[in-house]
Amino acid sequence: MKNLLLFARAIDALSERIGRGIRWLVLAASLVSAGNAAARYAFHASSNAWLEIQWYLFGAMFLLAAGYALKHDAHVRVDIFYARFPEKTRAVIDIAGGLLFLLPVAVLISWLSWPMFMNSFAIGEISPDPGGLLRWPVKLLVPLGFALLALQGLAEIIKRVAVLTGDYRPAHGYRRPLE
Repeated sequence: MKNLLLFARAIDALSERIGRGIRWLVLAASLVSAGNAAARYAFHASSNAWLEIQWYLFGAMFLLAAGYALKHDAHVRVDIFYARFPEKTRAVIDIAGGLLFLLPVAVLISWLSWPMFMNSFAIGEISPDPGGLLRWPVKLLVPLGFALLALQGLAEIIKRVAVLTGDYRPAHGYRRPLE
């Protein structure tokens, strides 16, 4: 279990580093959006490329930060009953959810979206809009983002199994029940 926890810790560190880096994309998207709006209204000049950059940045923020959100339990969840369960019951629910839903879906989407990216890359796909950008970089975000989510899901499953065996107790507490 010790080696698995070291592996989970390495995945956590990767997700943390990516999540912290994504914060800069929020700033970049805001600046691009403000610059595009200013150019459009002040100079009556704009381009589809600026709009597409905003979309690409948003896609990168959403897809690449999914593992970070999972690591920090910041994903959407309905906690009506879950939060009131004992720690080990929650660990079992998380393991089941990770193995039955999260990992299969994340791996499947990553696997199925890879050919879409490869095709786009191979043909040098460009946006059909005038002044549009290459499409393959944004299409790469789909398999990459879901692969990162699957990795973090694996780390979470490892940690939950370690909770059941008594080998792991998060420093911040394990999803405390509602007060």
